[in-house]
Amino acid sequence: MIVGQKVRLRAIEREDIPAFVKWFNDPEVRQFLKMFEPMSKAKEERWFETQLESRDQFIFAIEAAADGRWVHIGNTGLMQIDWKNRTAVFGIVLGEKNLWGRGYGTEATRLTLQYAFHQLNLHRVELDVFDYNPRAVRCYERVGFKHEGVRRQAFFNAGRYHDVLRMGILHDELRDEAGGAG
Repeated sequence: MIVGQKVRLRAIEREDIPAFVKWFNDPEVRQFLKMFEPMSKAKEERWFETQLESRDQFIFAIEAAADGRWVHIGNTGLMQIDWKNRTAVFGIVLGEKNLWGRGYGTEATRLTLQYAFHQLNLHRVELDVFDYNPRAVRCYERVGFKHEGVRRQAFFNAGRYHDVLRMGILHDELRDEAGGAG
């Protein structure tokens, strides 16, 4: 378990699957993800089984404290880990929309990157984010991600093409809560 001030990260469990299905079938949540088709419980269970054996990705449940107990509010992870080059792709979803904009995503991102750099000894983490998600872009910039490029009109959503922004962060660029490199 990885514990921060607002959130904690833990391994995903089979009991989390209904929450995944609910979130991934919500168009408001899914608009920020690459997935576009409805998610079935059976398909999510198959995906979960592959996670149990994977050595190339780490997926965490994000939990926030609410009313004296921990509540599962989203997922974060490091995917496509390249152990030779010490790189990974970062991803996050906050499925509980009523908790958007409260800093949970920023802290979960920072905790995931600390794990990537200080536990897995990765050197670089990258991500793609859609141009219509400025809240996510600000979150990534806050923790130290740098803009590296734009894949013009590379993602189709809601009847039009959108740019995909590529961002990356190196080990020594991770910012602590105060904004300094850590």
